[in-house]
Amino acid sequence: MYRSVCTMSRFYCNSSGLVPRFLVVCNNSAPKTATLRYVSSSNLRCFSSKTSTPAPSDTAKDKITPVVNKFSFSSIFQGWMNGLIQQEKEQPVVNEANNTTPSVTHQEKEESSVDEAKNTTPSVTHQEKEESSVDEAKNTTPSVTHQEKEESSVDEAKNTTPPVTHQEKEESIVDEAKKTTPPSAIDLALNSVVKVFTVSSKPRLFQPWQISMQNECSGSGFLISGKKIITNAHVVDNHTSVKVQKHGSATKYKAKVRMIGHECDLAILEVDNDEFWEGMNFLELGDVPKLQEEVHLVGYPCGGDSISVTKGVVSRVELKEYSHSSTELLTVQIDAAINSGNSGGPVFLGNKVAGVAFEGLFWSDGIGYMIPTPVVKHFLDCVEEKHVSFGSMNISYQMMGNAQIRDYFKMSKDMTGILVNEINPLSDAYNFLKKDDVILAIDGVPIGNDSKGTIPFLNQDTVDFKHLVSMKKPSETALIKVLREGKECEFNVGLKPVKPLVPLHNFDKMRSYYIYGGFLFVPLSQPYIDGSYMCECSSKKMPKKASEQIVIISQILEDDINAGYASFEDLQVKKVNGIEVDNLKHLSQVIEECSTGYLRLDLENEKVLILNNKLARKANSTILKELKIPSAMSDDLQPRQVNRSRLVSPRHSKKNN
Repeated sequence: MYRSVCTMSRFYCNSSGLVPRFLVVCNNSAPKTATLRYVSSSNLRCFSSKTSTPAPSDTAKDKITPVVNKFSFSSIFQGWMNGLIQQEKEQPVVNEANNTTPSVTHQEKEESSVDEAKNTTPSVTHQEKEESSVDEAKNTTPSVTHQEKEESSVDEAKNTTPPVTHQEKEESIVDEAKKTTPPSAIDLALNSVVKVFTVSSKPRLFQPWQISMQNECSGSGFLISGKKIITNAHVVDNHTSVKVQKHGSATKYKAKVRMIGHECDLAILEVDNDEFWEGMNFLELGDVPKLQEEVHLVGYPCGGDSISVTKGVVSRVELKEYSHSSTELLTVQIDAAINSGNSGGPVFLGNKVAGVAFEGLFWSDGIGYMIPTPVVKHFLDCVEEKHVSFGSMNISYQMMGNAQIRDYFKMSKDMTGILVNEINPLSDAYNFLKKDDVILAIDGVPIGNDSKGTIPFLNQDTVDFKHLVSMKKPSETALIKVLREGKECEFNVGLKPVKPLVPLHNFDKMRSYYIYGGFLFVPLSQPYIDGSYMCECSSKKMPKKASEQIVIISQILEDDINAGYASFEDLQVKKVNGIEVDNLKHLSQVIEECSTGYLRLDLENEKVLILNNKLARKANSTILKELKIPSAMSDDLQPRQVNRSRLVSPRHSKKNN
């Protein structure tokens, strides 16, 4: 084997005529040997240096002398010239050999064989000619005839298919595509999302004997199985009238609030009109969406009358305090703005409902919150039981993030949990748990040492352990794993919630009040704290007795009888004539039954209030008359109707006489 480099050059004679020849330089494996060979322009070849060099002819020599003379080559070119002349002599022989190439003759023989094979079938052709034209066509071209029959059948099928069939095929393809393509959020919403119109009126916070002016508002709702409409509780709270309107309809149908759950801000409406349900579709509840999943919010927000669809993605899943009820439950944050009127509308994930829109941040654009389906499903289960409630541990606790506190309570390195500080005396947990117990797990789910005591959620995220507790029904129990004095133990604890000492809300009913000597007494509630300058420390206290309330002096209606006591507003009443006050009703009973000359009230911060009993009652009647207050006490504090009838019946008898 050898390595070759070919260089092709054009040579010119004295007359500048192009010589159709090429100079080829062939390098052998030997480093210092080279052989120049003449190569025809029509057949370029490379030769080995071992090829013998014949003697050149005179004719060939004359042909190349003008070219060689143009260069100053050494005697080595003499061998090249001789080889060139010899090649010129052998060229005719090579051409003749090329004309008799065996490959060409073999090809001609093959072609001749094919021709002979064609000519060797005359008998078949003669037989075909003697047969009839029909038989001849069948025998001579059987395959063609069969193919023609198939093509004819296809042509006939095409000719017999009308153009309508093609259109029907296209329509069938479109129909199949529609069946396989899930419907969009707007397609689902048109016949399932309604607009809710509410007229409401609620008692005043600081004048509980008065009713505020009627207020009209609107929200959204959607249909679920069982001919139910889901909306938000705050859309229909304190309602006097509720109506719903379908998309594309001007008719408003009267609706009835079947059940309302203020803790979870959800309500169920019913419409007793068959016309309303015609053509309506029921939506299905799906699962909790994952982070960054795309959702669609549908409803009737302000700014227009038609239905609205807003797209967003899931930003966060966590426990959050609902603004309507101040209850901590699971929420999903989305980046779609939830405006006034969107409340109660469905949030779609695909073709199912992933949650109910209910609130947003008014100081921030593009942040909204929805109630996820676990909370919605829990509410629907409670509706069937006719009592809406969410499980609660009824304890106060702290985190175990510090390594020293974990060591003090004898926690191993793999232990995590929360430390019990206080237990509600009215709860079931009070019978099992103790102060300084470390709760390690609930129903086998470990509680983390982080700032919120989290548990795994959705295999991707974590959530406050209170979510696991809140999804329990009041009648259910939970297996609580506790570390007590270095020993592990387990208890089945009931999770029925206990009414807080300070109610979180006071919807759909009149507020309780009692007036004596111009002093307005009311039970403390979270809405009252939010609307005043009171400290929220009272809201964290736990009740010691059932139906216990914190009674405060809300206002002092000015009169000479209460002069000098103006600074006693918002103070808690501890005792009346030395009797501890349990609740507002108890206070009113003690004062009404007082027969002493003076009435003593012991207040918080060791303050004391003294009133002349006789003068205070007299002044009370004057104050009520001047301020047009219908009664000194709310209806729930009034004596029972049975007692009233006994007092009234003798008066009727006197008139009859």
